[in-house]
Amino acid sequence: MVALSTTFCSQKSIDKSNPLLAEWDTPYGVPPFDLIQTKHYEPAFKQAMSLHNAEIEAIVDCSEEPTFANTIAAFDASGEKLSAISNVFSMMCAALTDKDMQEIEEEMMPRLSAHYDAIYMNEGLFKRIKTIYDKRNSTDLDEYQIRLVEKIYTDFMRSGALLNEEQKERLQEINEELSVLSVRFGNNILAANNEFTLVLEESDIAGLPKSVSKAAAEKAKELGKEGKYIFTLHKPSLLPFLTYSTRRDLREQLYKGYINRCNTGEYDNKDIINQIMKLRTERAHLLGYKSYAHYVTSEEMSGSPEATYALMNDIWTPALAKANEELEEMKQLFRREVKESDARFESWDWWYYAEKVRKQKYSLNEEMTSPYFALDNVRQGAFNLANRLYGLTFRPVIIPIYHEEVSAYEVLDNDGSHLGILYFDFHPRASKSQGAWCGYFRTPSHDKEGKRIAPVVSIVCNFTRPTESAPALLSIDEVLTLFHEFGHALHFLFSDVPYNGLLDVEGDFVELPSQIMENWALQPELLKTYAVHYNNQQVIPATLVEKIERSKHFNQGFATTELLAAALVDMDIHSIEKYEEMDINTFEYDALYEKRKMLSEIEPRYHLPYFAHIFSGGYSAGYYFYIWAEVLDKDAFEAFAETGDIFNRKTAQRLRELLSSGGKRDGMTLYREFRGAE
Repeated sequence: MVALSTTFCSQKSIDKSNPLLAEWDTPYGVPPFDLIQTKHYEPAFKQAMSLHNAEIEAIVDCSEEPTFANTIAAFDASGEKLSAISNVFSMMCAALTDKDMQEIEEEMMPRLSAHYDAIYMNEGLFKRIKTIYDKRNSTDLDEYQIRLVEKIYTDFMRSGALLNEEQKERLQEINEELSVLSVRFGNNILAANNEFTLVLEESDIAGLPKSVSKAAAEKAKELGKEGKYIFTLHKPSLLPFLTYSTRRDLREQLYKGYINRCNTGEYDNKDIINQIMKLRTERAHLLGYKSYAHYVTSEEMSGSPEATYALMNDIWTPALAKANEELEEMKQLFRREVKESDARFESWDWWYYAEKVRKQKYSLNEEMTSPYFALDNVRQGAFNLANRLYGLTFRPVIIPIYHEEVSAYEVLDNDGSHLGILYFDFHPRASKSQGAWCGYFRTPSHDKEGKRIAPVVSIVCNFTRPTESAPALLSIDEVLTLFHEFGHALHFLFSDVPYNGLLDVEGDFVELPSQIMENWALQPELLKTYAVHYNNQQVIPATLVEKIERSKHFNQGFATTELLAAALVDMDIHSIEKYEEMDINTFEYDALYEKRKMLSEIEPRYHLPYFAHIFSGGYSAGYYFYIWAEVLDKDAFEAFAETGDIFNRKTAQRLRELLSSGGKRDGMTLYREFRGAE
């Protein structure tokens, strides 16, 4: 029998000296980062779990007949303190971690897993929930209350509520093991990222723009190697080197360091992947699904692995054909420049020759564009867009922050009311995971009187750093990334749902709010409001904007192919119906290069040993989300274009209604309401 802990915490016994447990008496109720120390997390978790258990027991022990109020609403409101602590902790583990935090994470994640399993497998609680679920359509519940009942009931079903005791115990063991493996997988990636450096002399940096070599020199100085040039596996260091370095041997060395992470040595993740897949497959079978992919997609918009494959396969063939066309263009330059008769174009040549082709075809390169994309200006461009579409205002505020490089803004709605707080954390550091993401320190919710509690949101990136002589200058890809994450932030900020359980949307819907923002980023009318040369303050010239517009589909065969390759392997490995130990590299090679005839000159965006999205993030059997949502975001942007005004306020208001609705209805229903059609 899976039982709740019997050690309860009353409000009086909570350690108010622990800043995580005390009321956050801070401006706007943000976390008291100036007071929180690593030592506070473990005791805070323990007390918050105990308090949550007491709340659940109160529901189970209620002598009254189960009602929406005393069971569903009470359950929905429970665990508030634990959720708040978990939000802060998970964000810090990704943005500002160290060995002590990693040790706590590895210890607490299985405890949290067991805690929630005990709740979702609690027979008394489920019995009360099922009573309400069975008569939900014959009561006076409104549509959102019915939706909440159905979502909670489904969550319990998918968490093992109907299993027998032996199966529940096994599922709990599986979940605890998976939580530890996920943490180890992510920590290995962080360690591997930080371990690799390419240390160069001045004679090795031929072809690099001054801004790139200067950043590498400052990195070397930071690491105690003044006079050298250091390149790392972080994208702002890696990609410029691959793009501009004339040293093919060094491009190979750096790129192989990137794609071979966690494939050998101390941080090898291949055995962890096997363990994860064995457990995920068993978990799916326990819950009645053929594979883990069937388990995941059954709750998504796609509905099944088959529907997901259908979309990806439709795109794969033309994407591959386009990538092959791009390759042939680059090979012509390659053959003229590389004289060795047996030399062949390799994956580490792609960025270098793609940049040459872009310059040749469009008279455009990143050295020409980046001076117009100073980071502060690009952020202002996103603010300008939100103001033009929704009437939002962003006001800098002085509040507790968790790192000196973090900045914070109060977000004011079009009527001047407080909408939320938005943090920005832009640059790489050893304590931060790679990539870019948007999360929250406090979710949007409502108090007992129905008053909205505004969210506290954070955008975290790994953008090019400023140098001593210039601000942080972004590539076009980084510009699009900022607008993308800003779209996620708006989704959180707009969210206005009556119950916590209606906050989440389907995974393959979640990228719509972010990806649609990318459609505006490089529009000429918006560019002129923020794309200003950092040195002379001149607005980006129309001729350069035209070049950017003409080149916007450049290299898209490659970009789509590498993304799809990762999504297909993700779906392949999670569609396994009978687990057998596998050679991870062989599995991936066969899936892409043997089965689907992937070009050998292209690597998937993520190889499995460092595919954090699916083994330590929330995208397992779900990396296809980006492709699925792209169909929606292009169609949604067309709704603006059809009005003749891409900043149309009425259309923006309808989009805001979509974004504010969370999971009040299923994603496709919400989308049809916005668009008026499929």
